[in-house]
Amino acid sequence: MEEWIGQQWHRLITHWAAGGHPEAAVTLEEVRKPLGLLFRCGGGPAAMRIAPAADRTVGGPRGWLQRAAGAGTRAALPEYQNDVLALPATLAVFADRALNRDLYLWLAALGSQWHTAQPAQPGWLAHNLAAEQAARAAFPGLAATHDRLRHAQLAQRPPLHRLRGPAAEAEAWVQRALRGELDGPAPGLPLPALPSSTTAPVWLWLDNGQTLAAAPRRPAEPPEPPEGHGVTAPGPDDRTRRRAERVRDERHAAPLMLFFRAESILSWGEFTKVQRADDDSDDGNALDAARDMDVLAIAEDAGNARRLASRVRFDLDLPSASADDIALGPGEHQPEWDWKARLLRPAHCAVQRMVAREAPPFAPDARLRTTARQVRRRLEVLRAAPLRAHAQPDGDELDVDAWVRHATDGAAWRSESPAVWQRRVRAERSLATLLLADLSLSTDAHVGGAGQPMRVIDVIRDALYVFGEALAAGGDTFEMLGFSSVRRQNVRIQHLKGFDDAWGPLARARIAAIKPGYYTRMGAAIRHATAQLAARPERQRLLLLLTDGKPNDLDVYEGRYGLEDTRHAVQQARAQGLTPFAVTIDDAGHDYLPYLFGQQGYALVHRPRDLAQRLAAVYSQITRQQI
Repeated sequence: MEEWIGQQWHRLITHWAAGGHPEAAVTLEEVRKPLGLLFRCGGGPAAMRIAPAADRTVGGPRGWLQRAAGAGTRAALPEYQNDVLALPATLAVFADRALNRDLYLWLAALGSQWHTAQPAQPGWLAHNLAAEQAARAAFPGLAATHDRLRHAQLAQRPPLHRLRGPAAEAEAWVQRALRGELDGPAPGLPLPALPSSTTAPVWLWLDNGQTLAAAPRRPAEPPEPPEGHGVTAPGPDDRTRRRAERVRDERHAAPLMLFFRAESILSWGEFTKVQRADDDSDDGNALDAARDMDVLAIAEDAGNARRLASRVRFDLDLPSASADDIALGPGEHQPEWDWKARLLRPAHCAVQRMVAREAPPFAPDARLRTTARQVRRRLEVLRAAPLRAHAQPDGDELDVDAWVRHATDGAAWRSESPAVWQRRVRAERSLATLLLADLSLSTDAHVGGAGQPMRVIDVIRDALYVFGEALAAGGDTFEMLGFSSVRRQNVRIQHLKGFDDAWGPLARARIAAIKPGYYTRMGAAIRHATAQLAARPERQRLLLLLTDGKPNDLDVYEGRYGLEDTRHAVQQARAQGLTPFAVTIDDAGHDYLPYLFGQQGYALVHRPRDLAQRLAAVYSQITRQQI
């Protein structure tokens, strides 16, 4: 009874002290599409995405009810990070729902100008003032909205007579800025370098998120993660953007050091091991513990040779370590695009081509053989069907697109036989396909729900087998490669079947031998595949990428760096006359694949078990577009 009363009291007082206007709340998901459009129309980086912000410690005075409830110390404030515009998942700042929606729009407009704003002085206050001026100039229609938001926010600011010392001085500057007294200040006007944590939350402004210390330099040869051993399905997927920093795990360097308060032990008989990183049991509180932290500390456990399952999958704002200065080993050297320096670094990655030495025979079950027959028949029908030649001087059906071009071209009217017809023709196929499969460690996760879960790597293996059976039956030229990576020195290309190899027991056995491991340096793998495919003489050359997530690696190849390099590699492939196309089972693929491959350059498979059929449908659609 006492515990129940305590829970009810905590719930009530927390609700009373929460503040805000929940009846007028607007969620980020409601306005995500217009926010993304506004952000990019204002010049915001196309590679950046909008994600929910995590709670962190905030300043400002608190009332007696908030102090009694322990509330008012944390809030999800908007931040501009390296590759993410982090906005609160819910905004209930004002009593007017329309005003809360306008606040989201203003934050997106402010974020679009953040990277180009040129503050005359350093500091959080000066940067926001410069970005405000740039946003009002870029979006003059939002000026009146911004004035309303300023007035509403100013009405909620704490009275200056309740504050003392630095807090009062900081609040005075914030209120001057909200009243517009600092708009267009003279270059010589000194502005204090106020940290955002010294004042109550200013919901109209952004924090730059650059408060973490530089990441420690990695050792020359850090331990590599195991290749698919002891890894289980990941835990809950938390999409909230959280700050993180890399730290060095020094527990094993001091074995006699007690990493707990010894006076808290009642007796040695009750002692338990406190290094929970060595305990694979999940107590279910990992996500709750993360919500109480401003910054998550990420360390590599060099003393633990066994890889443990992750409790929760986090979206981290993790500063990248410096690029390793280790000389590249043998292999094919590939360049890499550095988006910050805006240059292509030559011979920056080493691609190591590998062939499985021990490959067990592949024995597909009856269901998989049936699927292969169905897909093979579908492609055979496609090859037998006549194609349509467009913009012909004669034919059996009007070509609407050619007619529109003819009607809008004045010189074309003088032609006696305009090419505005289409007709059925028999054309010789000239097609080469390279299928590049992601074999990173993330493919060891399980999909399919609680009914019949399957590993992603097994779904990819089945799709490769079905696709190979279908293409081999039709005589099309194709190659199959898998890829993973461990930093730029070791981009591993797994040879499954070459253009000149026959589809037979050996190729099937290599597909059966694939296993997940390491990371996803996608740009170098695409460049290697582009070089292989560009050397083919066929008229149409298709590069299919099969993946389950975003590009990533252990070094700087995280977040926007990996996205920009992959996009550059895709553009290089198109410049060489190839047709790159991505097929993914990542539910969040819509967030980044349009930037990498274009709106029409990818397909998202919602049911991973349908991957083989969807891959064949994509192949049919692409090859039908050209003769």
